Amino acid sequence: MSFQTLGLKPELLRAIADSGYETPTPVQARAIPEVLAGRDLLAGAQTGTGKTAGFILPILQLLGTPKSGTGEAPAAAGRSGSRAPRALVLVPTRELAAQVAESARIYGRYTPMAVTVVFGGVGFNPQAESLRRGTDIVVATPGRLLDHVQQRTIDLSKIEILVLDEADRMLDMGFIHDIKRILRLLPARRQNLMFSATYSEDIRALASAFLHQPVNIEVARRNAAVDSVTQLAHEVRKEDKRRLLSHLIRTSDWGQVLVFTRTKHGANRLTRQLEDDGIVAAAIHGNKSQSARTRALDDFKQGKLTALVATEVASRGLDIDQLPCVINYELPNVPEDYVHRIGRTGRAGASGVAVSLVSADERTQLKDIERLLGRPLLRAQLPKISEPPVRPGRPVQAERSGEARPQQPQRQGQRSGQGQRQNHYRGHRSGATRARSG
Repeated sequence: MSFQTLGLKPELLRAIADSGYETPTPVQARAIPEVLAGRDLLAGAQTGTGKTAGFILPILQLLGTPKSGTGEAPAAAGRSGSRAPRALVLVPTRELAAQVAESARIYGRYTPMAVTVVFGGVGFNPQAESLRRGTDIVVATPGRLLDHVQQRTIDLSKIEILVLDEADRMLDMGFIHDIKRILRLLPARRQNLMFSATYSEDIRALASAFLHQPVNIEVARRNAAVDSVTQLAHEVRKEDKRRLLSHLIRTSDWGQVLVFTRTKHGANRLTRQLEDDGIVAAAIHGNKSQSARTRALDDFKQGKLTALVATEVASRGLDIDQLPCVINYELPNVPEDYVHRIGRTGRAGASGVAVSLVSADERTQLKDIERLLGRPLLRAQLPKISEPPVRPGRPVQAERSGEARPQQPQRQGQRSGQGQRQNHYRGHRSGATRARSG
């Protein structure tokens, strides 16, 4: 199947081709025709399946299509007189908002559609000015969107399409009341799309409250971890975790790792400890300013960092090509968050590895995760831990040769892992082979 068979317009197909994509992912192949047909949608899709393009592409087409009976296409944003947005995408985090908005701009580059992104942690006025100029698509986090509603800088009365992206994460973060407030502000007649990596009773209740006879799409086993990810667990004393982590980073061929902690303070402390061990690291969490979070993520994508230490704020919405490894330095308290965390690797058909460092006081969380997965995690033998080979202040760069090498997105074909696969941790650096956005 190709994108040409999905009924997309030439200007969208041109943008897709510019991005190097040829074949739609399963969620794109199933979702795009249904959205174009005007149906409500409930999609269960793991991270890295291409779900963002699955709703952004048909939205761009629908907004540019003449309404029935008028024969006229909508006017481009930015013309005289501001225009209210017609599509609203709600997301749980700033990072995901920025990613979705960027995807909309990339795919809509040959259309007159305008996109405005709205989230906290940055200036309010520039967002308000963009909304006043007129826009077609708003991508927003719930809290900042309601701030704009309160300040009357946004008009939601013309919304025709609503998307709840990563709805399960929004519920986990306590956005349910904000979502309900936003729903009451929207026109009763609209198309609704809901995407969730996991299903729960709360998700089903939310879906039944605002979806109208939705088409159900599920492209992965319910609440399942990414199949292309090798999942391992080290049972280790809590006081030995830091030394084991540094050892694994130094001796494996991952090149880069995303490390998860439970708390912001723990992320900061671990980052300092890794730097003391000569590993280039940065932390990303909710207490960091948006500019600091963006800078750390950009440095990581460019290969300037070996380790990015994150709290749950980064378990969703981070779009990182060819990330070979995720390490759970501390297990999450909510087992579904484990699925979201390890979904950062093994994306779009590439292989990856997820390593969990499990101390005695985390055995309950491990059992909950294994119950959710329906299988036990493979226990890996503890290696003999070596000491850091460099002095503090002499950082280990992203490549073991001593030089950082920026990651280059592989849109087509695969890049094989360097060297032979000698253990569980080697050979997880292959590139993405399918279309992906989100």
